[in-house]
Amino acid sequence: MAEQDPPVARVDVSGRTGRRRKARKGKSRSAGPGTAKEKARPPGSAAEAGGAPREEKTPGSQASPRQAESRPSESRRSESRRASARKRGARKGAARSSKKARVQPEAAPAMEAKAPPASFTPPSLSSAASAGISGGIGPGAARSHRQSYAAIDLGTNNCRLLIARPSGENFTVIDAFSRVVRLGEGLAQSGRLSEAAMDRTLAALRVCAEKLMRRNVYLARSVATEACRRAENGPEFIERVRQETGIALDIISAREEARLAVLGCHVLLEEGFGPAMIFDIGGGSTELVLIESTGTVPRILDWQSVPWGVVSLTESCGPEGTTLEERLERYRHMHGLVSDSFSAFAKRVGPARGSAAGTGPLRLLGTSGTVTTLASLHLELPQYDRRMVDGLIVPAESMREISSRLSSMSIEERREVNCIGRERADLVVAGCAILESILDLWPAARLGVADRGIREGILRSLIASHSSGRTMAAAGKPDHLAYQLENRP
Repeated sequence: MAEQDPPVARVDVSGRTGRRRKARKGKSRSAGPGTAKEKARPPGSAAEAGGAPREEKTPGSQASPRQAESRPSESRRSESRRASARKRGARKGAARSSKKARVQPEAAPAMEAKAPPASFTPPSLSSAASAGISGGIGPGAARSHRQSYAAIDLGTNNCRLLIARPSGENFTVIDAFSRVVRLGEGLAQSGRLSEAAMDRTLAALRVCAEKLMRRNVYLARSVATEACRRAENGPEFIERVRQETGIALDIISAREEARLAVLGCHVLLEEGFGPAMIFDIGGGSTELVLIESTGTVPRILDWQSVPWGVVSLTESCGPEGTTLEERLERYRHMHGLVSDSFSAFAKRVGPARGSAAGTGPLRLLGTSGTVTTLASLHLELPQYDRRMVDGLIVPAESMREISSRLSSMSIEERREVNCIGRERADLVVAGCAILESILDLWPAARLGVADRGIREGILRSLIASHSSGRTMAAAGKPDHLAYQLENRP
């Protein structure tokens, strides 16, 4: 598909310039003499009298003293008539100028980006430094406090979008979107993204592109994670997304994925001293990050990414089986696979775990659909409520008990459980196995729950980079720093 200019650069403002010029002319006319139109009009006309009365001093027009003396009454009457005419003209001109001043702004159309036709290619959102583009209405608008930023996180299981505006040191979300797309479905067996999975994902990304245009996003970053990292046809899919939706996805490394997750959720970590653990259970991978709290962003001490997420682990371990014993055996197998993949990291963080235990309770924070779903079950919510879950502190033992209960249930039974439903019923058991392996590695008594992560991390990076007045590309880290609305020919 041929590339087109981003819609924000093609806002239809035809006629706006002419109307602005007309408004200026009206203002000048009401302010007083001196415009070209006034000079062309005969003296004494109503249009001329928009400001202070003006006398025309042409040669021979002024009466001599003798003539004035010989006709005093006529002179006074003439002067009185001229003064009255000027006053009437001044009132009419002022009324006309006032009416124009009231009407003109209402007649000018609002400068908003029009919704594109179905075949229109939305703006390409890439990782390049901002050039001051803001909704296609000029650099001045880029400085507006109402400019919005966006983050797209395309994972193995979900496609998520967040659009926000800065609000002090934080941001206010103005639009959001999330859809289960299962991009990594079948990837463990074939090594490729399936056509059905790519079609589902493209449908979700088209919704994201429409929201980006409607919100006149100023800076954005779109990232893809494990599924696109592992798939043989991952780069081909990224190019297809760019051509069909205009969104330029950046396939980020596992290290960058871990960094963004920490940046997005660390504010929910319990206060304390010493090392702490933050983890993100995804669809195709799980990231664990050992951090040390600081006054601002935590310092990363160590990290590990393993290729086990809820989708990849579910598919690798085959069907659940029909009996309780088969289900429990499958769950033990899942737990063993994940624990083995964590073994090297567990040895590395052993000293830090001992150090942290000596300064107080171990601190643990998790961000994922698995963690938020189990937290909802802990609260016995009738349906998921982010306000109740995000920032919640849950006893680790409660999370283990819920995991054990879910692993023994059939998929039909899990589908009937509140906050799980059909979309997560087959994946939640793998998430439980990963979570229990993490609790073995970092045996905290309490678990912090975060319904935030990579998208929030992206937004914080975007807003911080722009507000500091420096382009991220100049930092020499193009892997994750630098963003703009890309203009394409």
